[in-house]
Amino acid sequence: MTPPQKLNAAPPVAPSHNVKRGAAVARPQTAEERRRAQRVLLKMPVIIHVPGKTHPLHGFTHTVSASGAMIVLPEGIPMGTKLSVENPKTQKKVEAYVVRPPQLNADGSLVPVEFTTPSPQFWNIFFPPNASN
Repeated sequence: MTPPQKLNAAPPVAPSHNVKRGAAVARPQTAEERRRAQRVLLKMPVIIHVPGKTHPLHGFTHTVSASGAMIVLPEGIPMGTKLSVENPKTQKKVEAYVVRPPQLNADGSLVPVEFTTPSPQFWNIFFPPNASN
């Protein structure tokens, strides 16, 4: 005969360095809390300059942050590609690279880019400081 087993026992949880401690409850941090920079929904035109391509790609932003953006383009750009993002309103450019493979959606290819150096003024909007975790 086998010994009785506990019913509804939760599996043991491995300790995590990204656990936010509350009054009496510990929970994993949300993606928003782990994020390095605050994201803002902002649809604005951008021009993407890819070395080796004769013509720039015209697209628009989906979300932006001080360190990059999710850009919607008519075609995908491979992960790791270095490029320049141009804000046609200000004619400023910033160097960036594609951080993950693009994903297709109804508007085109979602291309996540990260600036080589954080550039909070590039989008011409104000980013409030991150809340302390």
